[in-house]
Formats: sequence, structure tokens, C-alpha cells
Amino acid sequence: MFRLDGRQNVPIYEQVVRRVKELTLRGVLKPGDKLPTVRELSAMIVANPNTVSKAYQELERSGVIETRPGKGTFVAERIRVEPDERIKADLRERLWPVVVDAVYFGVRLKEFEAWVREAFNELGGESGEPKA
Repeated sequence: MFRLDGRQNVPIYEQVVRRVKELTLRGVLKPGDKLPTVRELSAMIVANPNTVSKAYQELERSGVIETRPGKGTFVAERIRVEPDERIKADLRERLWPVVVDAVYFGVRLKEFEAWVREAFNELGGESGEPKA
């Protein structure tokens, strides 16, 4: 469930954050599901516990998970909110390197749009319902 790729140029903690978000969008992880402890997950993915802790802290800050003292870490209820301009600007900035690579390698706009649409729809898109 928490397969990560050490060959990516993406830090491990960011891969954990993305993977947890993806699993919640796909419905694999549901609100109220208990997550592995920091030590358990660090052993599963062979990473430093501080790395997993950093990922959990970010996920908690963004409202994806919640820690219940003495009980563990759980997937939070998903609350849909409109992203503010700061969030939108951050997303655009993170998309930029992918667009640069696509243009550099000659990917056509229609093909690129199709990739984005496919990924968006696969994760639930505007409907909020992931495809099974």
C-alpha cells in the first residue's frame, strides 16, 4: 500500500504525503481508518522515522489525517473547501516543471490535457467519487 520509489527526485516525505492523499481519493483509505504508527510505517518503507514524522505533520496540518492522543493517527473526514489564491498559486508553481518538460519533449497540448483529464477523473475530479 505504501510503495515508494527511492529513485525519484521527490523526497520520501513528499512521496508519503502524496501516497496518503492518493489512497484517500481512491477510497482505499477511508475517514476513520487507522494509519500505521511512525515507527511501523518507517519500517515498512525503510525510511528514517523522522521522515515519516515530517510527512504525518504535513498531512495533519493540511487536515488529511488527525492524531488522537493515546489512540493513534487516523484518516480525517474529508471536508471540501474552495482553494484560496495561495493554494492555487502553489499548485500552479508545482505544475510548471511538468509543463516545461512536456513542451521540451514535444508533447502536444491535446495529449497533455488528456493526461491531466484522465488523472483528474481517476481520482474523483469534480464529482468527488473515485473510479473503482
